[in-house]
Amino acid sequence: MKTIVIILSILSSIIYAQVDRSKMPEPGLAPKIEIADYQSFQLENGLKVFVIENHKLPKISFSLLIDRDPINENDAAGYVSAAGELLRTGTINRTKDQIDEQVDFIGAALSTSPTGVFASVLKKHVDTLLNLMSDLILNSEFADEQLDKILLRMKSEIAMAKDDPSAIASNVRKVLLFGKDHPYGELTTEETIDNITLDKCKEYYRNFFKPNIAYLAVVGDITLDEAKPLIEKYFGKWQTGDVPQFTYKKPEPPAGLNIAIVDRPNAIQSVINIAYPVQLKIGDADEIKAKVTNTILGGGVFRLFNNLREKHAYTYGAYSVLANDKLIGNFNAFADVRNEVTDSAVTEILYEMKRLKEEAVPDDELQGVKNYLTGNFVMSLESPQTIASFAINTERYNLPEDYYATYLQKIASVTSHDVKEAAQKYIKPEDNYILIVGNADLIKQKMSKFGSLTFYDRFGNKVDTSAVDLNAEGVTAEQILGKYIYAIGGREKFSAVQDRITEMSGKVQGIDVNMTVYQKSPDLLRQEVNAGLMNQVIIYNGSQGIMKASGQEINITGQELEKLKYEATLSLLLKYDEFGIKLKLTGTPIVDGKDSYQVEMIFPGGTKWIQYYDKETGLKLKEEKNVTTPQGTFTQETLFSDYREVEGLKFPFKIVQKMGAQSLQFEVSSIKINAGIDDGKFEIK
Repeated sequence: MKTIVIILSILSSIIYAQVDRSKMPEPGLAPKIEIADYQSFQLENGLKVFVIENHKLPKISFSLLIDRDPINENDAAGYVSAAGELLRTGTINRTKDQIDEQVDFIGAALSTSPTGVFASVLKKHVDTLLNLMSDLILNSEFADEQLDKILLRMKSEIAMAKDDPSAIASNVRKVLLFGKDHPYGELTTEETIDNITLDKCKEYYRNFFKPNIAYLAVVGDITLDEAKPLIEKYFGKWQTGDVPQFTYKKPEPPAGLNIAIVDRPNAIQSVINIAYPVQLKIGDADEIKAKVTNTILGGGVFRLFNNLREKHAYTYGAYSVLANDKLIGNFNAFADVRNEVTDSAVTEILYEMKRLKEEAVPDDELQGVKNYLTGNFVMSLESPQTIASFAINTERYNLPEDYYATYLQKIASVTSHDVKEAAQKYIKPEDNYILIVGNADLIKQKMSKFGSLTFYDRFGNKVDTSAVDLNAEGVTAEQILGKYIYAIGGREKFSAVQDRITEMSGKVQGIDVNMTVYQKSPDLLRQEVNAGLMNQVIIYNGSQGIMKASGQEINITGQELEKLKYEATLSLLLKYDEFGIKLKLTGTPIVDGKDSYQVEMIFPGGTKWIQYYDKETGLKLKEEKNVTTPQGTFTQETLFSDYREVEGLKFPFKIVQKMGAQSLQFEVSSIKINAGIDDGKFEIK
């Protein structure tokens, strides 16, 4: 035993001496990937079918892809998406309820889109599923009532997203890069949804759901011999036909730095996008080099992330995308940063883009990125659907047969010189759009150092800020506030209100919410919220504020307490000057289709409320405030409409509150004035 220990010790010493641990090990050869084989056949009607066997589970999935050109939808943008949803809502043989019932009965998945259908089920139910799937593809019958539901949901989604800075940035970026006359630059709006008709949706289905431009991937516990008769049985009668084709002018990258700003007056962060169109198609010779190059820059937790987050603490994350496309690709570097560091963050993004073009990437950094991409690729192979997409892409884009089999070898062969060459071709720190969605007042002066500023609305339309001469309007902020007080009933009636009880109800994420607000002069407030299992009470007694929720009681202090005092004061608008509140007329925007005056209320502590008043009626249309929560500070937008008279005063009976992606619509059920509220309602014990 002693001899064995000595021998092992000697061997360990020899091995240790032969390994130089001061140097990183040399990278090995790229692993050889064994990608599952696929088999294919074609029906007489042109449908191309790929079969990928995977017998681990008794399950089969079917992915149908319609390979059409992008479509310009013009003034009915959104109808293609609506047609894709309508495919799932009924056929000449089945109603939507019957389809849903059959899908549920066999435990299947069945979904549709404008460019295809996906279905999945246990093998024993495959005939039932294919009968359903083929019925949708061959015999869809669209109905007005189903379209109305789809359009209502589309409008609801647009309403929820219209004040989301990230959604605004996405919309404006599309317009800047591609233009509104290009299918990639079109925006779906409430106005275009109003132009969507059932006939247009039917026309799309008739024109483009043709087997001669379709691919079908069959993946799972099935062989080629089993698949052929099934596909022939259910899709052999699918009629071929001519399909419209389209060509579009290729968007070009801009010259120089083009600074685009969308003003969000109460925004506490700036959404930054540095973007431009790119001529990079799927399967291009330098596609892999471009992918490695972008990954180094911001395709993961690499340079942009390390610079803006780890080094400077400007953001939670910063990334970039270099997307290829058969029509036109694009580049986008993006981050959400604090207002005060917007220009600094842009400087750092441009610096990293420029550095990638000018400096050779160190070997260890390059190898780390290769390892990252290799790992992601290998992990993706665990999904049979990945193999299906490989099969379809190879045929669809005329790729070499070994394109995916040699993918890792191509990544491994990328050199530092290749990266620099690709960066010089595709990374453009000197020619791009720098799009900022944020508080223009806080960022425009610093951003002007990059170039001249152009302002846009949330739909990508230019806003001519020089065209609005507020002095020429002939009104002041004080006059606008006075008109509002007159419009709701007058100063005398307003000042006679000693207390008010407002009851309202709404729904958020399927949960019923009931709220009662008690206010009493001069500055007492009690707000009760009941939302199922969640109840919340906020009380302000004139000097102290508390919040009770989930069995806990939290004292409200500091700036939030100061805000609560203003919220509680019934006569605030009548005595704004006594509170040291400054009024400022800052714009004349359009709010929900109405011309308005934008008025800032600036409080002594720095708090700012932004209010929008209808030019014609004088009534308040909207209000924006910053709200601090445990999750951070957010802009809360409140929309007011449906004004009704209560004891000689007008109040809004429809109130919509939005904060981030959350939207809550309240319907006021009761307003009581001078009800004699007992002071005990506002006691803090």
